[in-house]
Amino acid sequence: MKPTASQSLLVLVLLAIVLSACDDDPFRIPWEESPGETVLYALDRQELNRPSAYNMFERIRVVVESAGSQNRWDFALDRQDGQLVLLPPTYLGVTSRAGIAVVPGAEYDDVREAPADTAAFVTNAPVPVERGTVYVVRTFDQSGRFGERCNYYGRLEPLEIDVEAGTLLFKHDTSPECNNRRLVPPGR
Repeated sequence: MKPTASQSLLVLVLLAIVLSACDDDPFRIPWEESPGETVLYALDRQELNRPSAYNMFERIRVVVESAGSQNRWDFALDRQDGQLVLLPPTYLGVTSRAGIAVVPGAEYDDVREAPADTAAFVTNAPVPVERGTVYVVRTFDQSGRFGERCNYYGRLEPLEIDVEAGTLLFKHDTSPECNNRRLVPPGR
């Protein structure tokens, strides 16, 4: 049976729609910068159930002592030797690839890519929190959108450091792109 002219026209229109959609990358992850601000509490504070750790990718505060934390966090806050420090999970005995790279003297907007050298990431020692420093965080291993193992990279900048109260207010954002060291969206 020979297709009619209207059927042929319909096939051409559908084909044009499908081909025009091919300009979009189906694997591209939409990403717009959206820095947030978060407060964490030092582990040594007397109150229980205060969030003292942070999951950069999911953008959630974590109570380390809680059974529900499931060790799904990238760093914790503590006080040591009269200063606030960031603690990678491994430092607290948690198996993790999470790490923290220090970029002193940098502006938040100027730090556009995570270090390529994996040795730049501290994984088993306290990292002092200081003004005028940007920190790049490599997250713990987790599953990506297509089932692959991913580390995500984010950056944070201390805004308010209160050693006496044991609190830290920081600005942060994390790339949604699996294993991509870029810290800003494409085209920025």
